[in-house]
Amino acid sequence: MTLSHDPSTRPRRLGVGATAVALLAALLTAAPATATPDPGDGPVPHQKVSGSAAAAALVSGEIPGQDEIVHSANVDHLANVPKDALTGINSDLAFQGRYAFAGNYDGFRVFDIGDPGAPKTIAQVLCPGSQNDVSVSGNLLFLSTDSSRSDSSCNSTTQPATEKSSWEGIKVFDITDKRNPKYVAAVETACGSHTHSLVPRRANVYVYVSSYSPNSAFPDCQPPHDGISVIKVPRHAPEKAAVVGFPVLFPGDGPDGGGNPGSPTNPGVQKTTGCHDITVLPSRDLAAGACMGDGILMSVEDPEHPKVIDRVQDNVNFSFWHSATFNQKADKVVFTDELGGGGAATCNAAIGPDRGADGIYDIVGRGDHRRLVFRAYYKIPRHQADSENCVAHNGSLIPVKGRDLMVQAWYQGGVSVWDFTDSRNPREIAYFERGPLSTGTLTVGGSWSAYYYNGYVYSNDIAKGFDVLRLHDRRTDPAQRVRLHELNVQTQPDYFD
Repeated sequence: MTLSHDPSTRPRRLGVGATAVALLAALLTAAPATATPDPGDGPVPHQKVSGSAAAAALVSGEIPGQDEIVHSANVDHLANVPKDALTGINSDLAFQGRYAFAGNYDGFRVFDIGDPGAPKTIAQVLCPGSQNDVSVSGNLLFLSTDSSRSDSSCNSTTQPATEKSSWEGIKVFDITDKRNPKYVAAVETACGSHTHSLVPRRANVYVYVSSYSPNSAFPDCQPPHDGISVIKVPRHAPEKAAVVGFPVLFPGDGPDGGGNPGSPTNPGVQKTTGCHDITVLPSRDLAAGACMGDGILMSVEDPEHPKVIDRVQDNVNFSFWHSATFNQKADKVVFTDELGGGGAATCNAAIGPDRGADGIYDIVGRGDHRRLVFRAYYKIPRHQADSENCVAHNGSLIPVKGRDLMVQAWYQGGVSVWDFTDSRNPREIAYFERGPLSTGTLTVGGSWSAYYYNGYVYSNDIAKGFDVLRLHDRRTDPAQRVRLHELNVQTQPDYFD
């Protein structure tokens, strides 16, 4: 079913069930040491919601039918590749040449996307460990492990973080032969590696490791955990990879460091005990950090010693600062709020347009005097069912000179293409989504990451697999002329250098 890109054609007005509200409240008040936003390792809990409301909305057409695909008229759905050997949660994406690398909680998958309309799986690597956040640089692939394992091997089993011998951190693979990746190194990092970001240099790759939620009972994850691990990986000797520093980003005298104290001081806000994600813009020696209760702007001129330039909080509408995206001119940053940790139905009328949304910040000033100034929120304009987990998640720029365009994943809210050229007036210009996985039970699924790469949008859907979309719109068409050899979205390229 193809719809006009006018958001009014699919209002999706669905009331909020009391059980869904209770689930969201539980997610927001869970103890930081045990509550890890983003779907976890264990079985996803199924939460009953208002079946009568969902049924009525389906009948009226206010939401698509179960698994029904809908999209704006300027989007084509070219391909879907379902899960195969790796049956876990699909996670992040990276690209190199004609290949896409798709993370999964069970390992990672390599696709040949030389023909975007017919992607082919050429390798599946079994190596369990959430989230298996993935990135590539040259002949190296990096994989994050943020679940406590018995050892660093790909045959490890789960083991309590209270045991000193447990392992979490970064794994390194040689991908010279894309059909046969080889595991070559592992580096343990404090509190594991929830996500990571690359700062590439000629001889070395620096890896910024984001992790959080320390606990005095965890030998390798002690509070205060108020910084990031920096790993140095020699390109020609990756087996020598090692942690070279732990820069403190939130200095403070107390036992919890100097980040946002969270609840009860700031109700509904996650306490800052590390960072969730960092996006680096190497061409400008800049980075933006989404760090639980704080958003930060950093200089990475010295990659081993990143320096915080500015720090902002939003204790009214942001619960969990999740990720960041610069615009091409590096005078704006889009931060996302992962309200409810990705497992809750937050795209409904009760939550509203300003929570679980993007925050658009202008960067004003020069050098170390640059500051982040809030301008507006952006959230998808289509309400989702109470059975659909939906919140702002991973996206990338669409490279068009003179405009700030972005494609973004919203879990079961689907994929949204939006324009923030006017920081104060962002608006959607295209979308793609599926109907709920279930109409009576909150079941986690949807697009984890949606990125623009060499003329196409690629989405890694938690449950449905790997999707390929094509945009045909005068506002996005100029991006088709831009070609990259490599794309890790958390290491933003200078598209027009």
